[in-house]
Formats: sequence, structure tokens, C-alpha cells
Amino acid sequence: MKILAIGDIVGNIGLNKLKEMLPRLIQENNIDFVVVNAENTSGGMGLTTKDFNTLKSMKIDVLTMGNHTWGKRDIFSFINDKILLRPANYSRGVPGKGYGIYECKGKKIAVMNLIGRTDMNVLSENPFTIAEDLVNKLSKEVDIIILDFHAEATAEKIAMKYFLDGKINIIFGTHTHVQTADEEITEGGTAYITDLGMTGPKESVIGMDMNASIKRFTTSLPERYKLAEGEAKLNGCIFELNDETNKPERVQRISY
Repeated sequence: MKILAIGDIVGNIGLNKLKEMLPRLIQENNIDFVVVNAENTSGGMGLTTKDFNTLKSMKIDVLTMGNHTWGKRDIFSFINDKILLRPANYSRGVPGKGYGIYECKGKKIAVMNLIGRTDMNVLSENPFTIAEDLVNKLSKEVDIIILDFHAEATAEKIAMKYFLDGKINIIFGTHTHVQTADEEITEGGTAYITDLGMTGPKESVIGMDMNASIKRFTTSLPERYKLAEGEAKLNGCIFELNDETNKPERVQRISY
């Protein structure tokens, strides 16, 4: 089983890069299952109906979200689509679902989406206790469990790695848009990377126009962020699991 996870799509540049690269990645790497973080797809914040339909037309099994889940009002019209997940530890009563169960090659795969609480400015429940409850439930129902942990703090993501070590198959971080070089298979047998990176403008400050970003940092004055333009890059990771044991055997970072 080969599972491809793609880092946060940022704007149309990122979406077009994914459209260009995904068929090739799937074919050349014999990918079976695809997870994409889509929370920055539309204008750098949220997801419109048009972009959601574009993503649905691709060979993508799951779309995960994050702190910009509600960035576009459109999402309320498709938030309950089976392919779409929002963080499971959002405050109770919000629409949508935080995990889904999917079938691939005769196996049941659970994908969970959680959001961190350090410097995220989002009202949410404790991701560690929610993760524990979900894993206890899902481990009785599925063969493979995957977590997209959408968090700012590297320490919070690494803590989640140790917290769930050996209890789930794959953990990858999203949100910071900078790909980390710490991919590993843990002692307990969980495939892990702190952050997948992003799929968006290469010459940018995490996807945003560099001049606007620099002005904010040098003057401390409010400057409206805008998406960068130009050449795109694609970041992600391929996780290879043993078909007999479902345990990870290889983690491969990808960057184009």
C-alpha cells in the first residue's frame, strides 16, 4: 500500500501545480491512496465550491482542512461531503466531520484531522484527548489509521508523535508550509514527518507575496497579505505500508 500526502495547497498556483503533477506522481510511484490538505486553496484562505469541485475531479481520496476551514462561506454547502474533513477537535456543534473511513485494496483506512492549540487562535478542544478517544474507537474498526495534525508548534507535533507512537500507522503535520527533513519510522512503528510543506508559489513567504510580508516585519504596520505569483513547487510525502502487517516500511519526502 502506497499512500501519498500532499502539503497545503496555496492559491490557484498551488492548485494548478497539483493538477499538473498528481497524475504523474500516482502513475510513477504506484500510489493507491491520496490525502491532500486544502485549507488554503482558494485565495490562500478557505475553499470555494469551484475549487472543491476541481479537487474532487482529481484522483484524491481525502481532503483535510485546518484553521481556515471557514474562510469561504461556500464550504457550508459541501462540508458534509464524504471526501472532506475538518479538525475533529473543533468546538462541539460545528458542521462537518473530523474523521472518515475509506476503503482501498480491500482494507479500511481511517483518516483523522486535528488542529493544534499553540498559537493557532482557534477555539478547539484538546487534540491529544480527542486523538486518544478516536484511536481507541477506530483501532477496532479499521486496518490503517492516518492523522493530519494541523499545528503551528513543532513541539506540539512531535509530542503527538510520541503520544500516538505505535498506536496509528501514519502521522504528518501541516500548516507551517515549510517541509521538514525529519521523516522517520518511529520505534513503535509509526511513519512520521513534522510538516509536509506546501504546494504553492516557490518564491514567497509561506505562499504570500514577499514584499508585503517584509513590510509587515520591518515596519510593524498592518499590511494586507496577498498571494505570491510565479513558479510553483509541490511538497509532500509517500508512505509505503506492508500489505500483510500494515506497518510502515518506507517514508519518502517529495519536492518538485
